Amino acid sequence: YALRVGLQALEKTNNRFFANRRVIGVERALQQQLAGLMPVGADCISPDGAPTGARTRFFEGRVQSMRFVTNYSLNESARGYPRIVEYSVIPGKDNIGLRLIVNESVYNGPTSLMGHCVGMSLDPERGFPLPIFRRIEPRPDSFVLADKIAGVRFVFLETLPPPVLQRWTSTWSAPAWPAAIRMEIVPLDANPGNLDVATVTIPVRVTADPFKKYAD
Repeated sequence: YALRVGLQALEKTNNRFFANRRVIGVERALQQQLAGLMPVGADCISPDGAPTGARTRFFEGRVQSMRFVTNYSLNESARGYPRIVEYSVIPGKDNIGLRLIVNESVYNGPTSLMGHCVGMSLDPERGFPLPIFRRIEPRPDSFVLADKIAGVRFVFLETLPPPVLQRWTSTWSAPAWPAAIRMEIVPLDANPGNLDVATVTIPVRVTADPFKKYAD
């Protein structure tokens, strides 16, 4: 009986250890990929594949999805080609909670972004053009960053002129890069012995305009 109790305690400790490492890994992965964000632009096409003439900064920011180009790969770290990364929230295994996944695809120039932006709409709240990106689908090679969670939320910091200066928004449509990105993850099992994913706020250092050469 004592041996069984000891083994059960060891198993719980190991599970908690791996869960805590996963939490730290989520924060580190997002920090490193945002630190390597590349200011690239993309041409938008219509759903039937015809060019529309519209261009957008290649950045999708929504409450449960995010997409951009980075020079940091979860698979190869800072080595190899830049990556197109897609963060998305999907149902968890056996429909238990939710999971946060990341897709990575090789970025080898503007042609590799074709088909991601499928049109433009107008942000009704602020009047900015809002790119419409194709839906992010899970793939066999998707990275699972967080599993069995109750919720994930991305919000984006917008810099504004005085007197407001700054505000957070859950849908990014401003004609600039966000000043920071905040990730909030709510654990499914609020076990006091587990390291819950705290709110992580990561500054975005990129300010370059990918279309400036077209305006000169």
